[in-house]
Amino acid sequence: MPSGNLFSRATASADRGRLTILSVAFPFAPVGPAAVGGAERILTYLDQALVAAGETSVVVACEGSSPAGRLFGVPLPEGELLDERERTAGTRRCQAAIDRALASHRVDVIHMHGMDVDRYVLPETIPVVVTVHLPIAWYRPSVWKSHPGDIHFCCVSESQRRSCPPDLHNCTVIENGVAIPSHSEAMSKQDFALVMGRICPEKNAHAALEAGTRAGVRGLLAGRAFGFREHQQYLKEKIEPLLKDNHSAVRHAFVGPVSLSEQQRLMGQARCLLHPTLAPETSSLVAMEALAAGTPVIAYRSGALSEIVEDNVTGFLVNNVDEMTQALHKVHTISPDVCRRVARRRFNMQRMVEEYFELYESCSKQRQRDSKQPRRERLYA
Repeated sequence: MPSGNLFSRATASADRGRLTILSVAFPFAPVGPAAVGGAERILTYLDQALVAAGETSVVVACEGSSPAGRLFGVPLPEGELLDERERTAGTRRCQAAIDRALASHRVDVIHMHGMDVDRYVLPETIPVVVTVHLPIAWYRPSVWKSHPGDIHFCCVSESQRRSCPPDLHNCTVIENGVAIPSHSEAMSKQDFALVMGRICPEKNAHAALEAGTRAGVRGLLAGRAFGFREHQQYLKEKIEPLLKDNHSAVRHAFVGPVSLSEQQRLMGQARCLLHPTLAPETSSLVAMEALAAGTPVIAYRSGALSEIVEDNVTGFLVNNVDEMTQALHKVHTISPDVCRRVARRRFNMQRMVEEYFELYESCSKQRQRDSKQPRRERLYA
């Protein structure tokens, strides 16, 4: 969690009132200290920072979330998440929670973190920030023209912005950031490779375990398989056989979801992070956090990972299991101190929070100006 003095600039101004930010999560994944997904983690960081700065944070997220601000909970579905009927019902429940939050607070900015902004009815008089956490191709085209009011799309990497529709090529880029441990928190390395993230086909975690088996390096898998049928099937068919392989010289382990503090401990102790994702990653908090902990990253060349990992400097960029196996044999040549220095310079969470605060303030001030003028054309920030 960032220190409170980070926000002295943002909160010292006496000529503006406190901000009230309504953050809306993807309604099927919890936010808070135990959040797993990248979007949920970023929302959590911003929620904590708002409260630390004395602002008002209102969060719409699924029941079981534990934000620092006020939660308006959305009941979790009872059925299969991929069932369209259940997803539609979930959207209705989320809309109801948004409506309750807006009725209870005078909101300055709505910050949407899910990929379904086009499914909701939001007030035209309140600026909307949409952080585009996922690959552009995963969004319905209707998302980009879904809101008649002021909507500000925000990418999380330059590679992601380059893939945007033409109308969004000038949108804001705020790169994700992570907590940077102090040098005194550096931990002694242990003999395991860490694999961390959602357990699903596109994250390709079984390739990391296969590379560990070939290299004779124990893999420790931390993460969660959500209730999607495809994810559960992947866990059963691809991951579990590698965990139960009695013929392997190494025994991999699956520890399930872990808290942020436990994630940081594992990051610090790991020999390296293995990240063989097949998804066109827009960012990678797990890679940033590994480098911040002084842990090299061996990753596939997927999306923004080529921007995050400096090949042969902070880790290795590879194309397949064979190359990942070879990289495991030489990962000791990567300096943990170099990884920490690069992370401190490039991926500091304080920088990310400051940039979002500036965007919130800009939106709020523009709203005040607009209330005194004829209606503007739609803005892409």
